[in-house]
Amino acid sequence: MDENTRQQRKRPPSQTKRKKAKSKRRRKQMLIFKMLLMIILIAAVLFSALFWKKYGPSKERADLEEYYGITAKEQIAVVIDNQNIGAKGMMFDSEPYIEYAVVRDFLNERFYLDANENLLLYTLPEGTLSVGVGAKEAQIGARKQSEKYAILKTEGSVAYIALDFVQKYTNIDYKLYEDEVKRVMIVSDWGKTTTAVVKRDTQVRYRAGVKSPVLTDIAKRDKVTFIEDEGKWKKIRTEDGYIGYVRDNCLKSQKEETISREFKEQEYSNISKDYTINLAWHQVTSKQANSGVLETIAGTKGLTTLSPTWFTVRDTNGNIDSIASAEYVNYAHQSNIEVWALVRDFDGGIGSYEETYELLSHTSRRERLINQLIAEAIQTGIDGINVDFEKVSEECGEHFIQFIRELSIKCDQNHLVLSVDNYVPKGYNAQYHRKEQSVFADYIIIMGYDEHYNGSYESGSVASYNFVKEGIEETLKEVPAEKVINAIPFYTRLWAEIPKSEAELESQAGTEAANYPTKVQGEAMGMETAMERIEGAGAEITWDEEARQDYAQWEGGGAVYKIWLENAKSLEEKLKLMKEHKLAGTAAWKLGFETPDIWELILKYVN
Repeated sequence: MDENTRQQRKRPPSQTKRKKAKSKRRRKQMLIFKMLLMIILIAAVLFSALFWKKYGPSKERADLEEYYGITAKEQIAVVIDNQNIGAKGMMFDSEPYIEYAVVRDFLNERFYLDANENLLLYTLPEGTLSVGVGAKEAQIGARKQSEKYAILKTEGSVAYIALDFVQKYTNIDYKLYEDEVKRVMIVSDWGKTTTAVVKRDTQVRYRAGVKSPVLTDIAKRDKVTFIEDEGKWKKIRTEDGYIGYVRDNCLKSQKEETISREFKEQEYSNISKDYTINLAWHQVTSKQANSGVLETIAGTKGLTTLSPTWFTVRDTNGNIDSIASAEYVNYAHQSNIEVWALVRDFDGGIGSYEETYELLSHTSRRERLINQLIAEAIQTGIDGINVDFEKVSEECGEHFIQFIRELSIKCDQNHLVLSVDNYVPKGYNAQYHRKEQSVFADYIIIMGYDEHYNGSYESGSVASYNFVKEGIEETLKEVPAEKVINAIPFYTRLWAEIPKSEAELESQAGTEAANYPTKVQGEAMGMETAMERIEGAGAEITWDEEARQDYAQWEGGGAVYKIWLENAKSLEEKLKLMKEHKLAGTAAWKLGFETPDIWELILKYVN
């Protein structure tokens, strides 16, 4: 028996038991440890899964047809520069077409659709191009332009223009994609743009955030256009027209680039006088009144242009009434004065917004009106046409500017000056399209008066200094100074303010009129008559610094009378503005309302 065996036999039983118990405890602790470790591992896995589910990037793909609003097989999405326009295109015979409204609003407002006569028009320097629905030919005067596709298509009530045809007259590039969803990517905004390079393969998401659906994948070294910085995310546009978001750490080499395309814009010719225009409107109400022209202009000095009120629109078919006189023109020419005859849409056969719309929204009616004006101009030998259309509603705006385009071409072909009268720019008269007018018309005349008019809720100046100043400055944002003529008033208004009765105020409750405790009546008058009324009332004249006009006030017959005078002092302030802004000249409404000293004043500023 060896020594170890002997030692074991000598070991007490209690020691053996202790050793076994200890070993058992160790096994139990190990088991518990393993169980705890497993629980921790399971919890970690579950936590990681939950964390990833909440914070990890989504693999969900966006429904691109839903994203672009595509509901029909033939539809195509339209992306213009950095804007997703939606499903605003169609494929016809493998050719991409774009809705007319999109072309007009985003690409080229010069395209004009006559929905009444189913014509697409585009005014070129040599004439107006005309296309019928389904036609493969465009008519420009006697010339025809043929295409391999129908230029204009309709689908229900929606008109579509072939994009290739649009490009012929518009500085755009485009590319058609037919992979996951049919779309056309159009570039029209040339000049400076910001680009970046993709660092690594990644996804473009619909919105900023990893949980947003994926629009498309982009690869390392792809080039994208930077649109907007949103912190850790950047809004971008891919080269194939997807607009979405990528993480900022996925982009590098952000820089500004200049993009351009060779394109020759149409050039429209204009007539520009080499002198400062000094125009006066001559209100003529009958053919017989034309005979007084010599007497009318006898007292003037430096007058370059007369604009007699000769033409009114008789009906919505485009016929005119004329009291034009060749003899009048000859007398004016003998005095070295040009005649720009006025045509208006009021004080004649038509006189409402609805009638002007009916007239201008039909191509054949505009054509009739223009042809009759040109015929009268040729017959009488006038030098120009002055357009005074004051019944142009917001919905009529696109038709009015098309009328100006078409008339300008006819005037140019017949060597006639075209001038257009415009209100002082306000938000509510943007439909006159002054910027586009300035491309076609030779002169844009600001009617710098009627700040307060007969119908105003309160009395005030006809043309205060700041009103005139604003009119000039706002117009110059859209029209070059060498084309702008600022018109001044030779008249003023005498206001009678009468307190409203309780019954009147009660009847006006809830209306704008209720905000004014007095009712006002305005009487227009010339400079001499205004002074006579003040002198007759014995009223004192004071200087209104804000309006920069002489002012008088008196009471009588239960009314308070107020008048802001137009005279040499007030008109000089306005003529200074003309000179300061280097305008093309001045105009005045109306001849015969001025005092003799006014002409010496005007002469000082137009020379």
